[in-house]
Amino acid sequence: MKLSFLVFLIVLGFSTSMCFATEPDFIVSKDGSGDFITVQDAFNAVPDFRKVTTVIYVKNGTYKEKLVLPASKNKITLIGESAENTIITNDDYASKKNSFGEEMGTTGSSGFFVFGNEFTAKNITFSNTAGPVGQAVAVRIDGDQIVFENCRFLGNQDTLYPHSPLSRQYYRNCYIEGTVDFIFGKSTALFQNCEIFCKDKGYVTASATLEETPFGFVFMNCKITGDAPEQSFYLGRPWRSYAKTVFIECEMSKIIKEEGWHNWNKKDAEETSFYAEYNNKGKGYTPEKRVEWSHQLSKEEREKYTVENILGGWIPEESGK
Repeated sequence: MKLSFLVFLIVLGFSTSMCFATEPDFIVSKDGSGDFITVQDAFNAVPDFRKVTTVIYVKNGTYKEKLVLPASKNKITLIGESAENTIITNDDYASKKNSFGEEMGTTGSSGFFVFGNEFTAKNITFSNTAGPVGQAVAVRIDGDQIVFENCRFLGNQDTLYPHSPLSRQYYRNCYIEGTVDFIFGKSTALFQNCEIFCKDKGYVTASATLEETPFGFVFMNCKITGDAPEQSFYLGRPWRSYAKTVFIECEMSKIIKEEGWHNWNKKDAEETSFYAEYNNKGKGYTPEKRVEWSHQLSKEEREKYTVENILGGWIPEESGK
């Protein structure tokens, strides 16, 4: 007789506090008690272009993988047993040589490539442990309608790479850490109730928003914290000329520089980029001292920043307003 799914989880040693709307399709476990011992094997087992959601449950453990979610693998939900102890990690970096003797470059350093659409990850740490050796990406995202909830992104320079300009991404209750440009790319990405942790010195963001893209990176109700020295971090600098980054109702510690933003020595970008804030708080919020080419949103302008507007009509579940 087949065991009930709850009993099955207990037998495998899973926490019974983890609740699923439906039973997982696959279970990944380092000790071999699940269906697979690697996350990549679970991805590979999902039928191409499947039209219903595939749920993959990942038991606690450190999974050192160069992980790829192909464009043919859509509607996958990856759920970790706990954000602190379910860890997907790699240690590649941009100047590291590949098997052909060539440098990997920033993109090649990525530990996890997300090409599939409608991908959701919950309760997982994504880490690049290369250390302070230049660009070293934990996750690069190209798929559309991507959700990360209660996830951690650990690294230094270039930790999180929302890459494709066609990609819409939603981050809720996440922790993201780094040094230089540690959230960077062309995508539209909304961060709600996240902790942005700054290390050493650098720039929180380096957006490369296309001119025709209405929103770039938007942070709502986030905390900008860190162990960096006082006045050591800019909120952002324009990787490309039409960079767009906005902080709304966020709490900023004193590590944020009074001027707030840097032009990356591109004078023309002061005219074309859009850097703005609204109703932030904390010792790092000094609107009267911000660079003159940045903006403080009016109440009417703030009203345009809804989840639906930012994400182009897509509203992730439980996203709020």
